[in-house]
Amino acid sequence: MEELAAELGWSRKRLWSRFRAQIGLPPKRAAKLVRFDHAVHRLAAGERAAHVAADVGYVDQSHLHRDVRAFAGGTPATMTEDTWLAVDDLAWTDL
Repeated sequence: MEELAAELGWSRKRLWSRFRAQIGLPPKRAAKLVRFDHAVHRLAAGERAAHVAADVGYVDQSHLHRDVRAFAGGTPATMTEDTWLAVDDLAWTDL
């Protein structure tokens, strides 16, 4: 964020403020949701939680578990049952 702010000629505070105004979330929260999205789609595809956690950037499997509980109200194991998560590949094949 510091490099981007410097490149734009903005302060870090202004960059964060503009980001939040445009996206509706602060940058850290947005990054957390993007990481969660990547993880939960891989879980839905049947990958093991420990592997997904390490590969996507979580500190450990329990960290992933906490995010899944907070954002989806379930556990990593229940994400494999949410077939709606697996439709992205089908919906975006023409792109």
